[in-house]
Amino acid sequence: MTGERTGDPQVPASFAAALASLRERRLRGDVHLAEIPGPGRIAPYTVALEGEVVGGADGTVAPAPGDADAGPQEVATGRFVVLHDPEGQETWQGTFRVVTLVRATLEPELAADPLLAEVAWSWVTETLTAAGVEVRATGGTVTRVLSQSFGALDATADTVDLEIRASWTPLDTDLGAHLAVWADLMATAGGLPPLPAGVTALASRPRRTP
Repeated sequence: MTGERTGDPQVPASFAAALASLRERRLRGDVHLAEIPGPGRIAPYTVALEGEVVGGADGTVAPAPGDADAGPQEVATGRFVVLHDPEGQETWQGTFRVVTLVRATLEPELAADPLLAEVAWSWVTETLTAAGVEVRATGGTVTRVLSQSFGALDATADTVDLEIRASWTPLDTDLGAHLAVWADLMATAGGLPPLPAGVTALASRPRRTP
């Protein structure tokens, strides 16, 4: 994990420490990560990861009807970005900012649930609390999209795509703990146990891999 820098040629010690904490963090085995280019215009120093959570082979997520013998399937995806500006940014209220994205497909009957967005956002706040990390200026959005098929695709089941965007300012450089928070958020959105204490689960529909 190298990170991206667009400012000074010397990497600040705090950013180097943050990168080291990310490298050293061990996550649950059903989370798969890959490093991707970080955004270059938002902060002088960045690092970005994309991830997916797989489930189904061991019964952690029930397979869709007719897929009793299905192997591991992607149940959630996401992106984890660390931004660092040694000078700080007013909106961050600090020198680091963690920006996360989580996507998952849920059962279609949840589209009409008026509390869906509130429950999904509670995953963010409760997972941060359960991890014991100190943060400030937490914010984000929850979006749900109902997809219905017609005509030749009429037999295709309806789906609800849930997208959680959340960002916060960590108060230390142990960003490995924040990486674990994001991994737990993906697993929770994908319907995989175990869940942090007090987090409400919603049933998910496993994504099919090509």
